[in-house]
Amino acid sequence: MIKRIAVLTSGGDAPGMNACIRAVVLTAAAYNIDVIGFHHGYNGLLEEDYQTLLPQHVQHIIQHGGTILKSARCKALYTEQGAIQAAEVLHKLQLDALVIIGGDGSFRGALAIAQHYSGQLIGVPGTIDNDVDGTDFTIGFATAIDTALDAIDKIRDTADAFERIFLVELMGRHSGYIALSAGIAAGAEQIICPEFGPVTKAQLAKLLVPIQHAQLLRGKSSYIMVVAENSYPGGTTALAEELSAELGTECRACILGHIQRGGKPVGADRILATKLGAYAVEQLVNGAHLMMAGEINQQAVLYPLTQTGERKKQIDPYLVRWQQQIASD
Repeated sequence: MIKRIAVLTSGGDAPGMNACIRAVVLTAAAYNIDVIGFHHGYNGLLEEDYQTLLPQHVQHIIQHGGTILKSARCKALYTEQGAIQAAEVLHKLQLDALVIIGGDGSFRGALAIAQHYSGQLIGVPGTIDNDVDGTDFTIGFATAIDTALDAIDKIRDTADAFERIFLVELMGRHSGYIALSAGIAAGAEQIICPEFGPVTKAQLAKLLVPIQHAQLLRGKSSYIMVVAENSYPGGTTALAEELSAELGTECRACILGHIQRGGKPVGADRILATKLGAYAVEQLVNGAHLMMAGEINQQAVLYPLTQTGERKKQIDPYLVRWQQQIASD
């Protein structure tokens, strides 16, 4: 029987992580399971930096962004000695299981620990990038879209006022989920993301044609391009400068950066985080190990941790086709 578990948040923070921690603690309490929380991700595990988590410790945190346990990346866990040390700490603290809230990189850390740990490990997908296989959405994605959308709407106002071209760079690592979703919702004229194929300096002309076509039809007016990070050599600022030189029109780059990872989680993220955190604990009680708690078609499911980073998940093909179609018209 599981009597004592730990939870940690790892990698980039995501709105809704606190809601997930809360669900883990409250569900564990219902099963009479003790919970501790490691601080600063796997670093807290290696350093034995933790706190006891009781239901009163997670009251009124569901609405807060960030994570009360703090988060970090842990280089030491990439070494075998680091994984061995992590397992030793879990055994020393008599922990029957560990819940990892994070992305596929955090899950790779769990797989490394599993080679030396006799307890159970389960993941919960928490990342704004929505790039984890085995779940329709990850915790934090919905909030990141709303944050980006609010920013793009404001940029549109000033773009209209100055009849200017703006390039808005969004996060996503190597995935276009945020860029496509926020770009569609904001009515962006162009969207650039990895799934649309690479854009090199030699291919700059294919970005110019839709802009010139729009200028021909509408005259001088606002024009928004949403760009996923890592989509152009030298970055979005370099792309804006090169477009300015080619068009003879001022193009401005606006990089939202980490603003997308902060803020209060929207309702969808609070609900998803609660569902997956509770489901993770329930499945640990049922014997789940080396699995991720995800949601597919509104159903809570288990998915092998080994497969969460295989990049099988694709952005909506219909929206991709539609966006490319209107951009070329």
